[in-house]
Amino acid sequence: MRGYAEVRRERTAEVDRWLTGLVRTACAAPHPAGAPARPAGVALLAVGSHGRGEPAPGSDLDLVLLHAGRADIAAVADRLWYPVWDSGVGLDHSVRTADEVVKVAREDLKAMLGLIQARHVAGDAELTKSVREVVLAHWRADAQHRLAELRELSARRAESSGELAFLLEPDLRDARGGLRDFQAMQAVAAAWVASGAGPRVREAHEFVLDVRHALHTVTARRGDRLVLQEQDAVAGELGFLDAETLMRRVAEAGRTVAHALDTTWRTVERLRTGSVRRGRRPLADGVVEQGGEVVLARGCDPAADPVLVLRAALASATSGLPLAPATLSTLAARSAPMPVPWPDRARDTLVALLGAGRAAVPVWEELDQAGILVRLLPDWERVRHRPQRNPVHRFTVDRHLIETVAGAASFTRDVARPDLLLVSALLHDVGKGWPGDHCVTGARIAGDVATRLGFSPADAEVVAAVVRHHLLLPETATRRDLSDPVTVEKVTSTVGTRQVLDLLAALAVADGQATGPAAWNSWKAGLVAELVRRSRSVLAGSPIPQPPPLTPEQAALARHGGGRVRVSGDAVTVVAPDRPGLLWSVAGVLASHRLVVRSASAASAGGTTVIEFAVTPEFGGPPDPATLEADLRRVLAGRLDIGERLARRSRSMRPARIPVAPPRVTLIDDASQTATVVEVRVHDRPGLLWRIGRAFGESGLDVRAARVETLGAEAVDVFYVVDRSGLKLTDPRQRDQVRERVLEALQS
Repeated sequence: MRGYAEVRRERTAEVDRWLTGLVRTACAAPHPAGAPARPAGVALLAVGSHGRGEPAPGSDLDLVLLHAGRADIAAVADRLWYPVWDSGVGLDHSVRTADEVVKVAREDLKAMLGLIQARHVAGDAELTKSVREVVLAHWRADAQHRLAELRELSARRAESSGELAFLLEPDLRDARGGLRDFQAMQAVAAAWVASGAGPRVREAHEFVLDVRHALHTVTARRGDRLVLQEQDAVAGELGFLDAETLMRRVAEAGRTVAHALDTTWRTVERLRTGSVRRGRRPLADGVVEQGGEVVLARGCDPAADPVLVLRAALASATSGLPLAPATLSTLAARSAPMPVPWPDRARDTLVALLGAGRAAVPVWEELDQAGILVRLLPDWERVRHRPQRNPVHRFTVDRHLIETVAGAASFTRDVARPDLLLVSALLHDVGKGWPGDHCVTGARIAGDVATRLGFSPADAEVVAAVVRHHLLLPETATRRDLSDPVTVEKVTSTVGTRQVLDLLAALAVADGQATGPAAWNSWKAGLVAELVRRSRSVLAGSPIPQPPPLTPEQAALARHGGGRVRVSGDAVTVVAPDRPGLLWSVAGVLASHRLVVRSASAASAGGTTVIEFAVTPEFGGPPDPATLEADLRRVLAGRLDIGERLARRSRSMRPARIPVAPPRVTLIDDASQTATVVEVRVHDRPGLLWRIGRAFGESGLDVRAARVETLGAEAVDVFYVVDRSGLKLTDPRQRDQVRERVLEALQS
């Protein structure tokens, strides 16, 4: 790639020499010998692009003639400005005393920003130095409110000009991530509030300067908007293969600068408000909060724990706290490679991160900027920063994917497998990084990725099918007659199952909304919804899950009866005489020992209940098995108030800050002949199963069987309940009360 840094340096030096000669001539006073006098009490300052040494071919000169009360300054100014005008160079100029410069800087933020980066060109260097020192002193003294002003100015500019990385025709100067944002970071550094830009950010800034230089060169005019019809010429001038390659680099540079500016503003905000928490608070296994940021716990080694990076990212999303830059650097440099296939805990943590919705987007960007994403998901490199070059799309391919995930998170209550929905959303356009039909290519890639993530072959096939057909519903709904039976028949024969249909329905909405208003509207949404309704009615014969039977091992345990507890690694088995509240009492003990229930099954044989839990430590090592077993026996004997213990723990926890879909409680009538099936869908949290069970107990219900599963961060729990007489729930009022009590427990 051709660079213009040396050209800019030469141009700056050449113009400086020219201006220096003009200043000497303009300041010359009559002398007996006819020789010009040395300029006294006058200095020429360059601000703007020339002051920063960043001139493009079409850049104007922005100059300040500074003087110490010289009487003939008006004549001096005329003798200086007229030759500049005569040269044809655009000129923005002012003439001020030192006091006037300081006054203007204190009153006008834009003038202040120009002056703190101003450069001495000619004349009295001491005069320039003294004025700059005063201006900088005021900038630093007033930093508390001036930086808040600057942040507001940057935000308004971003709102009006958009984001450099995602615009079809970006403004290289004013868009978010553009030249102005780099200047804002320099201004913050000049206030001694945050460090200056690092090497990657400076490199990105230089690249945007090169693009602007090439733009001015090929158009022979000034202007900073890189319009579509000029992108091929600019790409050729810079030595790129084509406009798509150029715009991918522009997107990468813009995101690098924007990310660095966000980090700068976080530093400014913490110092401005003094909102830095002292001490360290656990957030997850090996992850703590310190100083308002997510950091690694002492002694935690990323090289020995490949899942640590995902736990740190999830902790950041759920706590609303940023990952500390030093922590990101450590994770990027030292994290162990993820085993293939991924262990279950790694896959669940990734899905939980995706399920954080909107809160996951900035965390995903952090992982991307640190180079972590492409190591976790190598296929991500092919879509990273890839432009869509289509006015329908608001984002690059990679950003569109995570935006779709954020939208899909609000539909996790509507599908049987929220984990498959989130992963399909993440991969639905992954084929755009390869030649050919992105749906066909993407299906193969998505199936491979799902397999590497540790999904079963059947689940990987579902992900591949969803990616292959993710355009089926919107394209069919808008291009076919929905009243024609052939239309619905084609959809149902393609999707095959209700599960795939529901996943495609949720993905269609999330994908359309993430694409942009031109791709999704109420008309299209209505057509897709009607197509889905008709297709569901055809697929309505799908079987409803039945209560799980006892396994041979469970049946053997049940035959022995009595009260038995077995703790073995990540499995806890409880065999006890059947009684109300047994399931959630045991779940409460597990939660009090900081064990997360990933799945649980409960079934009865005669008067004995067998419950099996799959658990993982919330953080740290597992609890002492003997202590856990003792507490389980105490709760079975009715000698442990588990409610009070959990209440104490809840008071000490930091609540999650992510907006999640509201919980959903559904009573299903035709799933069992002997019990009412209650399906609970909710974002998982410690003690959840105990809260649900307590609500059942307060409603006078007994649980005959249960199937509890956590998919990522989503709890998908099914309970077969009866009243105290052992009958199904038929009274509408009682059913409503049960639903309300469970919902209240979920929201407490």
